Amino acid sequence: MAVENLDASIIIQFLIGLLVSTVVIYVATLFMRQRRSVKSALLAAIIGSIVYVIAYTRLEDPLLSGILGGIAWLLALRIIYRMGWLKALVVAVIIWIIAYIIDGFLPTAIGPL
Repeated sequence: MAVENLDASIIIQFLIGLLVSTVVIYVATLFMRQRRSVKSALLAAIIGSIVYVIAYTRLEDPLLSGILGGIAWLLALRIIYRMGWLKALVVAVIIWIIAYIIDGFLPTAIGPL
């Protein structure tokens, strides 16, 4: 995906995904008693998204890009929320489950972009 192929719908989808990821990270970390601000959740969401986009544009493999983005996101959760690897992994799994559930509803909830 080249920069010249960016249009409004791609930017809107990215921003909606970032917003949903931020909310999901915030809720999941609250559930695990990791009290931080929404800014911390936004930072973790941005880091994971950036790594995924860079990996996808270079590798053009969604699975490998998702794995690399997930590792970066796990590392970001661990550092930002000052938790161990196991707790970060549990939080990440909770986030992935919630995001998967939301993904089933979101495309029909907001209508076509």
